[in-house]
Amino acid sequence: QVEVVQSGGGLVQPGGSLRLSCTTSGSDFAKYDMGWYRQAPGKERELVAAIDSGGGRAYTNNVNHRFTISRDNAKNTVYLQMDNLKVEDSAVYYCAVRSGNNGYWGQGTRVTVSS
Repeated sequence: QVEVVQSGGGLVQPGGSLRLSCTTSGSDFAKYDMGWYRQAPGKERELVAAIDSGGGRAYTNNVNHRFTISRDNAKNTVYLQMDNLKVEDSAVYYCAVRSGNNGYWGQGTRVTVSS
């Protein structure tokens, strides 16, 4: 079992920035593939950004060049730096961990972009 704890999020004005963090338990973090998902009210959960164990990154089109996913294996932590936020980025953001055939979720953190 992997414990996944998120932090960050909150209320920000359009054009602002936020950083989300996600820390896992255990000693195998470097082997995990990590991702950030989000779910807006009335919508399905969608993948926003992912980073694999080798550092390869991928983004959904509508956040490319605005969001940056990174990882610090020494701290068991993955980050999502979100810049130039838009109202449509408002959602609950979830950290996801893939370890072999097992998957784990963080508790979710709300991001609200509003003037």
